[in-house]
Amino acid sequence: MTALPPDVEALRVRTRDFIRDIVIPAEPRPGVYLAEEVLSDLQAQAKAAGVFAPHVPTEWGGQGVPIEHWSPIFQEAGYSPIGPAVLGCMAPDEGNMHMLARIGTPAQQERYLRPLAAGDIRSSFAMTEPHPGAGSDPSALATRAVRDGDDWVITGDKRFISGAEVSGFFIVMAATDPTGGTPAEAAAGSGSAQERRGQAATMFLVDRDTLGVEVGRSIRTVDRTIAGGHPYVRFDGVRVPSSAVLGEPGKGFAYAQVRLAPARLTHCMRWLGLARRALDIALDRAEHREVFGAVLARQGLAQELIAQSVIDIETADAMITKTALVLEGDQAEANSLSSIAKVYCSEAVYRVIDRAVQLTGGDGVSDELPLIQYLNEVRPFRIYDGSTETHKFAISRRASSRRRREVAAGAPRQDVVAGPEAAGADDGGPDSAGPEAADSATAEVAR
Repeated sequence: MTALPPDVEALRVRTRDFIRDIVIPAEPRPGVYLAEEVLSDLQAQAKAAGVFAPHVPTEWGGQGVPIEHWSPIFQEAGYSPIGPAVLGCMAPDEGNMHMLARIGTPAQQERYLRPLAAGDIRSSFAMTEPHPGAGSDPSALATRAVRDGDDWVITGDKRFISGAEVSGFFIVMAATDPTGGTPAEAAAGSGSAQERRGQAATMFLVDRDTLGVEVGRSIRTVDRTIAGGHPYVRFDGVRVPSSAVLGEPGKGFAYAQVRLAPARLTHCMRWLGLARRALDIALDRAEHREVFGAVLARQGLAQELIAQSVIDIETADAMITKTALVLEGDQAEANSLSSIAKVYCSEAVYRVIDRAVQLTGGDGVSDELPLIQYLNEVRPFRIYDGSTETHKFAISRRASSRRRREVAAGAPRQDVVAGPEAAGADDGGPDSAGPEAADSATAEVAR
C-alpha cells in the first residue's frame, strides 16, 4: 500500500487492530447470517474505537477519509466478511451515503444521510427489475414516475433489491417522461421497455412505510454478508412530494454513475481485504503442513499457487489505487477505470480464494475453515453492479471509440502494411529479380 497521511494511517492501524481483536472473534460460523443484536453491539464498539463510518464526511458523523484513501481502510475492514457492516461501510448503504453527500439537498441529508451514517437506519438502491426490465442494461427501465400536481406517482416492480427487508428508505430509479403524463398512464405503462428506451430517468427518496410500497418474496442467494436479503419490491402508485426527488428530474442515469463508479470500486476494496485473509489462511497452512517429506510451502506446485495469488492481490491493489485517484475528477475516466478494476478484481479475488481452498485441502471445502463461504460471498461479485460480460462489452466499445477518434483527428493508422510493389524490393528476394524469379520461387514452395 502507498504511504498515507498520518491521520489516515493511524485510522488504518486502529481499524486493523479492531477487526482482528474484536470483529474476527465475533464472526458467525460459515454460512450463517450475523445476528442483529451482535451487529448492534459491534457497531457501538466501533464508534467507541473511532473507526465507524470511515468514508463519511465529518459533518455527518464519519471519519472524513478522502475517497483516494478509502482503499487501505476498506481492505482492513474487509479482512473479516462482517467487518464492513460493523464499520458502516457495507453495500448498499455505503454507496447511498456517498450519493446523498454528493447530490442530496441539506434537508435530504439531514433526514436520510445523518441517521444512515450513524447506523440508525438502513437503505436500499432500487434499480434492478424483473425481466424485461432494467438489469445490466439500465436503458430497459420499466418502473415509471409521472407528475401529478406537486407530487410524483411511482409505479413498477423491482427485484433483487439488496437489504430491502431491513431498509428504512429506498432510492428508487424510475423512468420519467419530459412531456408529462398521468397516474393512469403510469399504472398502465406505455409500450414495451424497449420502446421506452432513451427516455429520461429520475431518482426518488421513498420511505419504507409510504403507502403502496410492498416488500415481497426474498430471493435466496449464496452470500450472507448483506443483511436484509435480496427481495422483490413493488411500488404500486406510490405518491411522493417533489422534495423526494434526489438531484434534478431527468438526470437519474447520470447520477447513477456518481454512485455506481465508486460502488464498484469499494466492492473491490472490501473483497480484496477478504482475499488477503484467504491468502493468510493458505500461507499458515502451507507453512505448517508437511506432505511427501517436505513442508508444503517449500514445494514448487504450492509455491506457484501462492505466487499467483500474491500477483493477483498486488495487481488488483494497484488498479484500485489508480482508479480511486480519478473518482472525484473526470466522470468518463472514472467510469472506464472502475469497469476495468471491477472486472479484474472480481475475478482475481475469486482466484485467490479458490487457490487457498486448494492449498488447504479437505478443510478448505468444509466449514472447519471459512474459505468455501468466502467463495460464496465473492462469486456474486462478478454479477453485482454489472456483470463481467457487460463491463467487458463497455470496455471494448470505449477502446474502439477512443481509437476511432484519434485516427479521425489525424493519428496515423498502425495496421497499414506495405503493398505488393514494395515487398522485397531491396532485400534481394524474389521480387527484386523480376516476375520470372518470383514464379520460380513459388513453384519451389509448391514442390
